Amino acid sequence: MITNNVETLMKLNTPKLMLTALALAAGSAYAAEPVIGLITKTETNPFFVKMKEGAQAEAAKLGAKVMSAAGKTDGDNAGQVTAMENMIAAGAKTILITPSDSKAIVPAIKKAQAQGVMVIALDSPTEPANATDALFATDNYKAGVFIGQYAKAALNGKKPVIATLDLFPGHPVGAQRHNGFLQGYGLTSLDAKSNELAKPAEVVCMADSFGDRAKGQTGMENCLQKNPNINVVYTINEPAAAGAYNALKAAGKEKDVLIVSVDGGCAGIKDVGAGVIAATSQQYPLRMAAMGVAAGVEYAKTGKKVSGYTDTGVTLIAAKVMKGVDSKDVKTGTDLCWGNK
Repeated sequence: MITNNVETLMKLNTPKLMLTALALAAGSAYAAEPVIGLITKTETNPFFVKMKEGAQAEAAKLGAKVMSAAGKTDGDNAGQVTAMENMIAAGAKTILITPSDSKAIVPAIKKAQAQGVMVIALDSPTEPANATDALFATDNYKAGVFIGQYAKAALNGKKPVIATLDLFPGHPVGAQRHNGFLQGYGLTSLDAKSNELAKPAEVVCMADSFGDRAKGQTGMENCLQKNPNINVVYTINEPAAAGAYNALKAAGKEKDVLIVSVDGGCAGIKDVGAGVIAATSQQYPLRMAAMGVAAGVEYAKTGKKVSGYTDTGVTLIAAKVMKGVDSKDVKTGTDLCWGNK
């Protein structure tokens, strides 16, 4: 009688037991393959292409799945918000994001965190910076300091007449690179926490390039009209630097003006070798993404979140060595660059 009751109970509970087994199997499969979302500013910029490669390579190594998306253009906050919502719906427990709009993205991040999702900013911080669980990025102020030190050494005591081709007003990365450059040069500047752009007397022209080659060229043309004696040009990135060089060449001034920049993409490193850019601070998007994926896998396995800021490294690349300034050569830069070699 007892045996019959047990058999009856087992028959009644078989569907439940099967569902429990399936749920456990699904749970273990999920644990074995954490889902990590990567949201970049755009799909086409070589910097973000390399970042995606880094994320996918690390995910393959650690047994994770990466979902990737991007805004239609740099500044497309709505596109990034939609991507975040879609990834969370698909089971992502970690989101890696390069914020297009450092302030506007914050409510979506808070909403994700409320659902137990860890959010890590890559490359660019949010505003406030502590809106994300962590930030893996270049020390952009240090990147600026390096090229400022190089420019000062290269001018060898000559009075600097400076043009800055910046990103756009209020962006923390743009401010950090700009102010770091001035600090490195030994000029009056602001600290790394400021989102304002310092303008000492030595800076005779400031223009917003939006990191774009064509806008960089236009900005440089306008600056030359304001002051034809410019002898140093700081640029937010290497496309802006290439645009500045085109304007200087058209004016017959390319040999008289020193251009420094930040990024370390393969095209930019090639420009350093060709003498278009004197020096650039190289950053490492692949490393940022790989570290983000590793943190996401750890969170999925242990529930432990990363926190705070992690410096992913920066190296000064220059074709010509300057006394007292630590730099690496073009070959080193080419070995570590991103984009088409």
